[in-house]
Amino acid sequence: MSPSWALLSLRIGTAVAGPRGQLTAIDKQAVTRAQYLEEGKFRKDQQGDTAHHGGPEKAVHHYAADHYPKWAEELADLPVQNLDEGGFGENLSTLGLTEDDVAIGDIFELGDAVVQVSQPRQPCWKLNDRFNVPDMALRVQNTGRTGWYYRVLQPGWVQPDDLLRRVSRPQPEWTLTRILRILYDDRFEPGELAALAELAELSPRLRDLAAKRLSSMTIEDWTRRLHG
Repeated sequence: MSPSWALLSLRIGTAVAGPRGQLTAIDKQAVTRAQYLEEGKFRKDQQGDTAHHGGPEKAVHHYAADHYPKWAEELADLPVQNLDEGGFGENLSTLGLTEDDVAIGDIFELGDAVVQVSQPRQPCWKLNDRFNVPDMALRVQNTGRTGWYYRVLQPGWVQPDDLLRRVSRPQPEWTLTRILRILYDDRFEPGELAALAELAELSPRLRDLAAKRLSSMTIEDWTRRLHG
């Protein structure tokens, strides 16, 4: 029997002006009716920055609700905001499924749709504004509590009370935790970078990143992504 996880919420957002004037749809709200999942996103879900959010490789964002208590403990002494379910701008939220448990290429049935894990989230500076914590994006990167994205293999309707059912694991050894370790901790392991660059189920963007790092043996500049 395929393992499954209940959705805690299904969320979509509306693009509005953010604190620095850029459009953002990170404040996604829970819905009570079925949503149609298209190739690049939920039909009614908006994206403020379509260059970095949404699209075929980032159609759906999933964040583990398991992480919120850890963040609350670690940020208890700071004037943090929006630290509850939906805070990370996720479309899907579950319990019992984290970066340790999810591998690149994992295929899930979600209502009538079928989705596949494409990459971990690369946190950006908008999280700093969202949570009122100046280095929140860096904290997310350092902890590996990033969340992840799906590509859509089969469009379809998704109900807020649907189960997320894993039906295939083509690359079980390539957990998101392993990939995050290569990207941000053990950053110059040639064998791992070479394998990552050839991992067919990984998004082209991260395959290219691994190939470029392997070729140059230099780390890409994270300043703009993490701090704006």
